Amino acid sequence: MAAFAHGLPANFQHDTDFCVRPEDAEEAVRALEAGGIAMRRAPEDWLVKGSSGGEEIDLIFELARRPVSAALLQRATVRAVDSVWMPVLAPTDLMDSRLAALCEHYCDFGDLLPMARMLREQIDWRRLDHDHRDSPLADAFLHLLDTLRVIDRTA
Repeated sequence: MAAFAHGLPANFQHDTDFCVRPEDAEEAVRALEAGGIAMRRAPEDWLVKGSSGGEEIDLIFELARRPVSAALLQRATVRAVDSVWMPVLAPTDLMDSRLAALCEHYCDFGDLLPMARMLREQIDWRRLDHDHRDSPLADAFLHLLDTLRVIDRTA
């Protein structure tokens, strides 16, 4: 959803993710339940799931094993998602969370490449290069982007 809000073509998954700080998760669950949304614990310990009207909702309080922070949420920008205005993760934070999630069990550059191309002017690549230099898969993706001239790692 965040990628769509920042200009990527619609490619919606089976659910909508909302980031909340871990300390706000229980209050958010209570508010959603009070609004008629059925909430349930997930097997994963970093999110809570809900459903309403056939739509699935995930309240995520960790992105790639890192707690959602106030700073992350403060960097979000209010954008239109279809006809609803809401805070949306900043492009750099979106790409950062996707790079941090790369692992030996999930390493799909095919999904990341279009996002990197479309959002390249909105992303702080210097920060991501610095933060992910020691992560082999994220570093390999950044090298690929440099080789394809999507970004310039020497700049």
